[in-house]
Amino acid sequence: MGKLLDAGFKNVFSMDGGISAWNGLVAGGPPDAGMAYFSSDERTDTLIALAWALEEGSRRFYIGLAGSMTDVEGKVLFTELITAEERHKASLLALYHGTGGSDTIEQLLPGGAAGDVMEGGVRVSEALEWTARRDSADILDLSIALESNAYDLYLKMERTVKDDHAKRVFGMLAEEEKHHLDRMTSLIEKKA
Repeated sequence: MGKLLDAGFKNVFSMDGGISAWNGLVAGGPPDAGMAYFSSDERTDTLIALAWALEEGSRRFYIGLAGSMTDVEGKVLFTELITAEERHKASLLALYHGTGGSDTIEQLLPGGAAGDVMEGGVRVSEALEWTARRDSADILDLSIALESNAYDLYLKMERTVKDDHAKRVFGMLAEEEKHHLDRMTSLIEKKA
C-alpha cells in the first residue's frame, strides 16, 4: 500500500474494483430476508409479541454466556446485555398494553415460543451448545451477527407498522441494537 493509504492506520482496506473484487462473505437474499416470523400484514400486537419473544430468547442466551465465559470483559458485556434485553422486553410490554392488548404476550405466541428462539432466528440451546466449544472472539462474532440481524429486523418492523408510537419504539430498539453492535465490535477490536 502506498504511504497515503497506510499513514499510521491499522487495518487499511482498498475497495478498488468494488463488490466485484471482494472475496469475502456478502449478505444475500431479498430485502425482506429476516422477516420469517413477521409478515407485512401482521397486526401490530402480534409483531410486538414476537419481538418480545426474540428479546426473551436473547436474554436467555446472554445469561448462558455470562455464566460460562472466562473472559472478564466479555462476561461484563454480556451481563450488561441481559439488563438491556430486560429493558427491551419492558418497552415492548408497555407498547403492547398501549395498543390495547389485553391478553398476555405469551398467549399471542405459537405454542411455547417464548424464549426458545432469539434475535437472528437461532434456537437458544443450539447457540449455547455451539459457543461451549469456542473462544471469546468466536462468541463475539456470533453475537455481532445476531445483533446485526436484530438491528435489521427492527428497522424493517419500524417501516412495517402503521402505528406511530410502535414505529418510535421499534426505531428506539433498532438504535439500541446498533449500540450493542458498537460495544461488541469495540471489544473484538480491542482483543485483536
